[in-house]
Amino acid sequence: MLVTYLEASRDLCETDSILFGAVLAVCCIIGAKLSTAGRTTGQSSAIPAWRTGIEERIAKARALIGRLICFRSGNTRPRIVRTVRMAFAGTNVSLSQPDIMQKLTERIDDLKQRIAAWGKRIRRYTERSTRFNQNRLFQSDQKRLFKSLERPMVSGTGPVPNQADTVAFWRSLWSEPVNHNEGPWMEVVASQCAGITPMDPVTITPYDVAEAVRRAPNWKSPGLNGLHHYWLKGFVVFHAMLARQFQEVLDRKSLPSLFTTDITHLVPKGQGPPFKLTPEEELNFVKVLIVASDYGAPLTQLDLRILVHEYLKKNNRSDTFHNKMPGEWWV
Repeated sequence: MLVTYLEASRDLCETDSILFGAVLAVCCIIGAKLSTAGRTTGQSSAIPAWRTGIEERIAKARALIGRLICFRSGNTRPRIVRTVRMAFAGTNVSLSQPDIMQKLTERIDDLKQRIAAWGKRIRRYTERSTRFNQNRLFQSDQKRLFKSLERPMVSGTGPVPNQADTVAFWRSLWSEPVNHNEGPWMEVVASQCAGITPMDPVTITPYDVAEAVRRAPNWKSPGLNGLHHYWLKGFVVFHAMLARQFQEVLDRKSLPSLFTTDITHLVPKGQGPPFKLTPEEELNFVKVLIVASDYGAPLTQLDLRILVHEYLKKNNRSDTFHNKMPGEWWV
């Protein structure tokens, strides 16, 4: 049945839609869940008994410190005095001896050190457990790991940008004609590369597609279409069509919108950015990002980090960079 739909496919976008529909049909037939958001690993999330015991000891020690401080401040209520005597039980310390204040201070410091040691033990266990679970999740399901590492989105509380100003800003970037300055170095590079033998034409066969898919991980994080490599391995009938359409992309030297189209979200923020720029600087900075993205693949975090660092360094603002990730920048 898939062959009938594949014969009518005109490009990679339609083939991707057909493959996605086939995956949905298979999942519905076998009763598989389409979303893994609620999937668990089968492990219990109960707190270990030893950790519960340590937390109880920390709570009792803090309560005892509070009552010792009250007694040292002059509170001699019977309940406070009884607790202080219990704290010094078995130590040959009497409340009537002249250096009782010093003994109280030493006892409070001892309890604080015990609390710090118990808390450090819990932190070591938590850090080790987190590393272990993340490493195991990286091997089994990278998508869930990356989602767990994402920071929650914080909606801004400031005023909403004016729609007309926003449209005018982006229209000034994309709609205005720009005269590029072709530097002489490009002619030098072209003359140096004139003697290079052109690459032989590449022919993509179904065997090439099958080999590329065979080496790919089954359940690694999918792309924008949401399809894992497992389905490309299972639906062998798609390999011939994918090989033909990839060959057409190479011959025509054009990519479909599925590989080149993305969305830019303008998120207003309540607090000001880590550094303030004038409108002219903002315009120039956005132009740098746009020009850089036009000459290659989509910008990665490292690319954005380098661009921001170079821009701030050029404008003597490198002290405000603070090694931030793109998600923390004003853009």
